[in-house]
Amino acid sequence: MEERTAGSRAGRNLPAAIAVGAGLGALVIISLLTIKELFLPVVAVAVGVGAAEVVQALATRGIRVPLIPVLVATAVMQGGAYWGGASWLVGTFVVFLFALLLWRMFDGGQDGYVRDATASVFALAYPPLLAGFVPLLLAEPDGHFRVLIFIAVTVSSDIGGYFAGVLFGRHKMSIISPKKTWEGFAGSVIACTAVGAWLVVWLMDGQIWQGALIGVLAAIMATLGDLVESMIKRDLGIKDMGTLLPGHGGLMDRLDSLVATLIPVWLLLSLFF
Repeated sequence: MEERTAGSRAGRNLPAAIAVGAGLGALVIISLLTIKELFLPVVAVAVGVGAAEVVQALATRGIRVPLIPVLVATAVMQGGAYWGGASWLVGTFVVFLFALLLWRMFDGGQDGYVRDATASVFALAYPPLLAGFVPLLLAEPDGHFRVLIFIAVTVSSDIGGYFAGVLFGRHKMSIISPKKTWEGFAGSVIACTAVGAWLVVWLMDGQIWQGALIGVLAAIMATLGDLVESMIKRDLGIKDMGTLLPGHGGLMDRLDSLVATLIPVWLLLSLFF
């Protein structure tokens, strides 16, 4: 999720983006703080839509990835991770990986098989496998708090980066994503560090330095996740992964930072608590 630079340079419909973000945030909070298992279908649907956007984006370059097994694998991996743990997540990934290779073998002939099979592995991992660590977070007794921390620090990277980029952005960060600035990145780090320190102390009874470390790591990984997706889109020759979310683009354009941040945050929370 990248920050934009001022006014028309923002590159998004800001009121629509805020409305969509608030709606998604409300859905996340309500599901997590009522019956946390309700968050699982939210994750499965969101990741399924993101995976479908990836498959459709690959198709613009003639790369064929079978969508149905990817969507089934997405749902099974989320449930398997929650009820069976990391071993079930990896196990279901491997099973569906082989199923994808077989599916493509009998659907499309020999031409481009290696290309399409390689892309199928990519589509099964990004985002379905990476997102499977959300149920691992959620499965903990205090999993609803862990997921809230993960989402909050990642979203704060986008918000902090956006406003810092609008107000102070001058120095371009990367030609891959030319609207990102070093000033925006600094805003991301500050926002993530503050939010991480606050939530870890408040929700987990942890130490300020633990939350701050989680925040710094989240800011770095969120930025790298955005750059990775920017590189994917540039290679495919598309602007956004989709058009589902007004002011944001596709759902995958919101998930890029989340899936990049997820595993490092999961590791630190597991280590600290």
